Amino acid sequence: MTFTGCIGKLKTALKSVPGSAFLAAFIGGLAAHMIVITNNWPNHDGLASEYFDQNMITSGRWFLGTACGISSYFAVPWIIGLLALFYLAIAAGVTASVLELKSRIAAVFTGLLMASFPALASGFAYIFTMDGYMLGLLCGVLAVYFTKKYKTGFIEGMVLLALSLGSYQAYLPVVIMLCIFCVCIILSEEGKIKDKILKSLKFLYMGAGGAVLYYVILRVLLLIQGKTLDTYQGINEGLGAGASGIGIAGMYHDFAAFTVRSGVFIPNAFAAVALGLLTAAFIVILIGTCLKKGWFKKPWIYIIALIFCAIFPAVMNVVMIVSGEVTYHAIMRYQWVLIPIGLIAFCDRSGDVFGGEKAGKRDVFLSWIVAAGAGVLIFCYILTDNIGYTNLQKKYERTYAYCERLLDRIEQTDGYYRGIPVAMIGVVSTDEYPEADLTGSVTDGLIGLNGDYLLYKNRDYGYFIKYYLGAELNIIEGERIAEIYNSPEYVAMDSFPGKDSVKVVNGVMYVKTENIDKTLRGE
Repeated sequence: MTFTGCIGKLKTALKSVPGSAFLAAFIGGLAAHMIVITNNWPNHDGLASEYFDQNMITSGRWFLGTACGISSYFAVPWIIGLLALFYLAIAAGVTASVLELKSRIAAVFTGLLMASFPALASGFAYIFTMDGYMLGLLCGVLAVYFTKKYKTGFIEGMVLLALSLGSYQAYLPVVIMLCIFCVCIILSEEGKIKDKILKSLKFLYMGAGGAVLYYVILRVLLLIQGKTLDTYQGINEGLGAGASGIGIAGMYHDFAAFTVRSGVFIPNAFAAVALGLLTAAFIVILIGTCLKKGWFKKPWIYIIALIFCAIFPAVMNVVMIVSGEVTYHAIMRYQWVLIPIGLIAFCDRSGDVFGGEKAGKRDVFLSWIVAAGAGVLIFCYILTDNIGYTNLQKKYERTYAYCERLLDRIEQTDGYYRGIPVAMIGVVSTDEYPEADLTGSVTDGLIGLNGDYLLYKNRDYGYFIKYYLGAELNIIEGERIAEIYNSPEYVAMDSFPGKDSVKVVNGVMYVKTENIDKTLRGE
């Protein structure tokens, strides 16, 4: 094939429905996230990950090192960001195909939503691993695509699902939700019920086989490397620990609380109205479709609807079933983006909403309703992302200014010499430095983007001062810190920038940056 022929095929592909979703996701992703991938603003975990080989096998992420290795193991935001958006854009195109979207407009909305959802912004705060996460998402979406498209595609789907889980397990709910959407599409089509069941079972085969393959590979690699699963997020407890740990009712409560109150899915009143418009259009079209196809007369429709409503919150929170100790951060909530996408996909597939040949006045009206809802929601999400990035920038700058003053004090203290053991205790005293984050109501639920400083533990001081100020502190840890913390000399000290906040005691430099507990001083 000639070069001209390849270009022609590429243009044709980009003009298709999946191609429209791809372009919308990539361009929309640049609009939403370019500010963070053209700068170098680490979050608290990023301080220790300027170079990180991504060997996260003890967290079950045995494929993450390979996935991130494409961009090297250095934190290079521009390259990582472009790769992440490229993988995401392909995932958007595949999602449009899986959902059998009919119109390019619906595909554009799907791509823009996938690229702008605020949980993704939390991910970009962890830029050092973002390309690996997005490749994991792509593998998960492709697992559903192969299972749906090909007769024995569930076999390839098993491998792809294992790779997805081996990159980041939090995208499992995305895979399950897409499988459920596919089953709903299959059941809504004409044909024998037996054939529908056989087609639907393929997704079960893919899911079960992929999970087993993931677990077998994980155990083999752990054995080879002589390691065990970490206790972080309760991942070492195994499947089912979560169900007993948090309870089924807790999963449903968490679903409702995050959906309504987190500020991630519904960041403001405009987003709430936009989701209301999408839901209203969905209900109108659903009722019309049921009347047109006579679904009201079929008992199995009610059974399926009840089952779907019952399992939906559990599927969205399936991570809680895997681990009861999980701290469910926004970065792990990406599956919520499938709610507005699902509403748009149903409206698109069930009527001539976006300019079909048989579109009537009702369809034209609904098309404006859906477009208005989707457009406003996307804008609200992009706005939320950039408010978060603005705070991330300010966190970095505040941390730089704070550490520069602190390092100067340390180096000017009598008894200091390079390599002196340093007992760095505390984060940043809110008594001395009041909160300066103005974005709290917007970013509280966005891990990595919220807060005032990048300093969460004593090692963070060491990493920041080394990589951004060019100095190195010999920070001590362990039981010795507990002894120093309870010593009379430390208790009597001021908190930085107090005059007595940095001093040398018995050959160790004490640095106190925490709030002062006045009860210990008898005040």
